[in-house]
Amino acid sequence: MAGRLLLLDTASLYYRAFFGIPDSLKAPDGTVVNALRGMIDFTATLIARDEAPAAVVACWDDDWRPQWRVDLVPSYKTQRLADGSADSEETPDALAPQVPLIAEALTLAGIPVIGAPEAEADDVIGTLAQRWDGPVDVVTGDRDLFQLVDDARDVRVLYTARGVAKLDAVDAAWIRSKYGIEPQAYVDFAVMRGDASDGLPGVAGIGEKTAATLVNEFGDLDAILTAALDDSSTIKPRPRASLLDSRDYIDAARIVVAVRQDLAVEVPSALPAADPGGLRAFGERWGVSSPVERLLAQL
Repeated sequence: MAGRLLLLDTASLYYRAFFGIPDSLKAPDGTVVNALRGMIDFTATLIARDEAPAAVVACWDDDWRPQWRVDLVPSYKTQRLADGSADSEETPDALAPQVPLIAEALTLAGIPVIGAPEAEADDVIGTLAQRWDGPVDVVTGDRDLFQLVDDARDVRVLYTARGVAKLDAVDAAWIRSKYGIEPQAYVDFAVMRGDASDGLPGVAGIGEKTAATLVNEFGDLDAILTAALDDSSTIKPRPRASLLDSRDYIDAARIVVAVRQDLAVEVPSALPAADPGGLRAFGERWGVSSPVERLLAQL
């Protein structure tokens, strides 16, 4: 069995850094570097955790809003569109120039930056978590990735809702405590509950409590819909009507919410060697020498 694989939901982390660190941090040429500095610091902190990883991957959004997901649920991530086009996302002006610098810094650190055509970082994470022969930590602020939690395979999510310094280690017990469901039911639960941040409306009138009750009683969405068609089932009239009215949405949303696990991406075998000289030169050029040294010390 391989050692622990650390998968970074990169955009989730650099957005957190951008909004959590003052934009007064600038490179010698005046470029704002708060997200760059924060991402380097976050990576050093994560690698320094008690269980040092055998490999680290920065998972990337090659396509943050894949057309195949939009075709299934047209409202998918529409609230994130900057100008109404399907290939743009509203990225703060001060963040946009930092994104390629973040990729460059990670590459110089020997951390592969991996994306895939027509796939989000979530899909890269799902694929690598499935194919890695050993324990996996997924670092993200995206609760959709809770669907990957698997105690038997030691796959957990390090959830950043309270910050990188106060990660919640999400395992099956955590999900039971938070939502009252098993991890394998998370996709069906999330489809019914919906997620406004992703443009997923959910099933009208069904919130977290009702969604949890339904998956616990009936097992999965197929069984829930079958029960909704049965007037003698225990489903109450209002959620029954909503479920039946939402059958087309449910069929589409369960595909949209489920992360892919079949991408043609290379599974790393070990943490590649960093380029210390190149990374130090990068740090000096962009005014992030201190976090670069911390990252090099951990590598």
